[in-house]
Amino acid sequence: MEQGRVAACYACGEPVEQSCPLFPYGIYTVPEIAMVGKTEAQLTAEGVPYEAGVAHYRETARGQLLGDTHGMLKMLIHEETREILGVHAIGAGATELIHIGQVAIAFRATVDYFLKAIFNYPTLTWADIGVIGWLVDGAAIMNQIPLTRCSYGPYARAMIRICKEESFHQRQGFDLLLTMMQGSPEQRAMVQDAVDRWWWPSLMMFGPHDSESTHSGDSIKWGIKRISNDDLRQKFVDATVPQAKVLGVTLPDPDLKWNEARGHWDFGKIDWDEFWAVVNGHGPCNRDRLAARVKAWDDGAWVREAAIAYAAKQAQRERRAA
Repeated sequence: MEQGRVAACYACGEPVEQSCPLFPYGIYTVPEIAMVGKTEAQLTAEGVPYEAGVAHYRETARGQLLGDTHGMLKMLIHEETREILGVHAIGAGATELIHIGQVAIAFRATVDYFLKAIFNYPTLTWADIGVIGWLVDGAAIMNQIPLTRCSYGPYARAMIRICKEESFHQRQGFDLLLTMMQGSPEQRAMVQDAVDRWWWPSLMMFGPHDSESTHSGDSIKWGIKRISNDDLRQKFVDATVPQAKVLGVTLPDPDLKWNEARGHWDFGKIDWDEFWAVVNGHGPCNRDRLAARVKAWDDGAWVREAAIAYAAKQAQRERRAA
């Protein structure tokens, strides 16, 4: 495109402004390949001290949600100034992603920018946004409202403000879903699919059964926690079932039914094996994330060894000079 612009300017006798020397390269293969800035070979030849940071698509939220596990991003960083010197990417959308690196290098940004920057958290469909607001934030506020009257004053006062925000998120999510459920069959199916995926994780948010909750007893005794896990979970189910009927969605629990004697909705058994697996760091992606970090550490061993050797040589020269 840039070559075409320059050629058109020459053909029409228009002045041609010099292009930015920081030119991004993109190869539209499958997967896409892109780079901007320096390469490791160039930095090594120039004697520039640098570190290489690598992140794989499978480690990111977007990659986990979409099942997009093939791809990686490498960032070359000046060892002393932390300035970004080069960005390389392989994977879906790499030719678009590379422009963020182009801007960062052009303005001499440091790696700290990416450590502090907040990017959009991806979801599979638009309905996920609504369901997360309705169910996940709904479960959160069910947990948090009793805490506004807990025995620890600073915590209670902070929770008042937090609950106001969570209430907005919950209402926003419900309104979004209500609008979608009045739309096309595809939109309604999208909402139901999101509800099917988020219902059980929402129930897990209240924690394990009271009999298996290690600290619940002491927390209630001290007045920090006012309502038990199981009671909060029951209150959430009782409040959510009528809302689901208003929306016109089906909660994915064949055992869900009204219990006249108890005056509450009965619901099915939660998969606590899944819950504890996630809590204990054995979720479906945890092993991949740890393996990637171990590999990155092992792959970077030569850099650390070279840096130590270089420092030893410098120290030896200084001793000789002294």
